[in-house]
Amino acid sequence: MQVNGTLMNSYFYCKRQCYLLGNRLNLQDDSEHVKIGREIHKQLAEGKKNTEIVIDNIRLDELTKDYAVEIKKSDAGAEGARWQLLFYLSILKSKGIVRKGKLEFLEVHENGKKTEIIELTRKKEKELKQHIEEIEALLESNEVPECTCKNSCDRCSYYEYCSI
Repeated sequence: MQVNGTLMNSYFYCKRQCYLLGNRLNLQDDSEHVKIGREIHKQLAEGKKNTEIVIDNIRLDELTKDYAVEIKKSDAGAEGARWQLLFYLSILKSKGIVRKGKLEFLEVHENGKKTEIIELTRKKEKELKQHIEEIEALLESNEVPECTCKNSCDRCSYYEYCSI
């Protein structure tokens, strides 16, 4: 499977989840958290142009003249979301579309919405290339990574799979 934004994001959340998803064991369709995320994206896209843009193997939430925008429900997986957006910026750049990234977290405790601006620097491009190679190696492996058993596991769509 070719690396995509979802795999990039999940790689930072949980290598086991990344491996399972990348090897086509998709349990996310039944996840309440995934369903909520899809509904949020649907509501935010109503009446807007340039939402849900598909280019190659990426699916942007929104593309404006200045930004590639990625919207997340919360900042729980912020590191993965940053790398997912950097991955998108890299794909866009390869197509001659240079943008900054805007990462929007809708639920951030009592502070409301939080926004981060992200730029694809040469240093980040090098790191991104390394992460892509690591994900490709992970997906080609014959060994499923061990369960990490973090506090956030109970919200994961693979929770029951890993708990059995």
